[in-house]
Amino acid sequence: MNRLKAVAVLLFVLILSCFSTAQDFYLHDGDRVVFYGDSITEQKLYTNFIEAYVRTRFPSLKIEFWNAGVGGDTVKGGWAGPIDLRLKRDVLSYKPTVITIMLGMNDGQYRALEPKILEDYTTGYKSIVQTLKRELPGVRITALEPSPFDDVTRSPQFTQGYNATMLRFAQFVREYGKEQGLTLSDLNAPVVAEMRKARAWNAEAAKFIIPDRVHPGAAGHWVMALAVLKSWNAPAVVTEVMIDADSAKATKMVNTDVTELQKTATGIAWTQLDKAFPLDINTDDISAEMANRFADIVKELNQQPLRITGLSAGTYELRIDGKPLGKFDAKQLANGLNLALLDTPMRGQAGTLSWRVISEHNDTHSQRLRVLVHGNGSAESTQAAAYLENVENDAKNSAREVLQLKPHKFEIVKL
Repeated sequence: MNRLKAVAVLLFVLILSCFSTAQDFYLHDGDRVVFYGDSITEQKLYTNFIEAYVRTRFPSLKIEFWNAGVGGDTVKGGWAGPIDLRLKRDVLSYKPTVITIMLGMNDGQYRALEPKILEDYTTGYKSIVQTLKRELPGVRITALEPSPFDDVTRSPQFTQGYNATMLRFAQFVREYGKEQGLTLSDLNAPVVAEMRKARAWNAEAAKFIIPDRVHPGAAGHWVMALAVLKSWNAPAVVTEVMIDADSAKATKMVNTDVTELQKTATGIAWTQLDKAFPLDINTDDISAEMANRFADIVKELNQQPLRITGLSAGTYELRIDGKPLGKFDAKQLANGLNLALLDTPMRGQAGTLSWRVISEHNDTHSQRLRVLVHGNGSAESTQAAAYLENVENDAKNSAREVLQLKPHKFEIVKL
């Protein structure tokens, strides 16, 4: 009896831990997030991946995102304007409650680090943080330690290698961030580790993680997104369900509701209403496959376990809304399936959001920024910017429409 009680308590604690993790997530309802940086941010990859995760994992939260990355930018600004103008127009105007900052790749000037280069970077970075804190009281800043220059899959261009400069910048960001109470996320070490593992696996394929040594491909950006999300206490579990087929009872439900559970002539059936969606990570794609192989993004971000115990021996088919999703034996079902890896209707909804709606509103936002910069305040540019803002807002509204929670009919059918 004592042992049974201990098991029950353990299960209860595990369930509570899942909920507490979700409640402790860094972003909250009503947050307004700006991703600030240079061309690596402007690629709209790690930022899109983060937004896709947040919108699918917490579809009930109303959170807005803007990408304020501009190619060539430094802590002093760049072609889109000096830093004061950049912050006023591209950050402060959106009244964000959360800002991420990643700068450094251009600040190092692509040569060996000199004292003046480090001084300019530290002085400029401090000024950015202090301006944001002064103009946006209570803002939460996530300081991103600069992503790496690839000195792993190719030989360094000088003795120390340029990534040594990024690491020195990262050291400053880490120390200053702790002093200022900022949230910290290391975007360098995880990508370097990914490249080293990939090089041992396939030296040529490893080069695609950062194809031009500066701008990561999707494989690198997935790892960067993972690093940020982990610093934000992102829960790995989408939903979790455990069902005892023999008694027709749901023994565990996390972030979902199971109703109408019943035995059928050929197995078991139920209705399930999830409170979150899985990420649509296509691990058949080489970039996502590499990120998953060397950083395990599925394990860290995309767990949707379904376990069915109490089935008689044999082969069963899983169907959702009448659609066959695979054949599994009783032992596989008892051990558990990760629904996030299957072609479920829930994953289909998430895919529509991730690769159409999010990309549309972020691409439109980038176009609007260019119109504002190059238009020099002309009536035509002001009108065009207003039009693009409406297009962007329409895309954001579409995101909410796409992620309407729907009940789905599950069946486990013996073949």
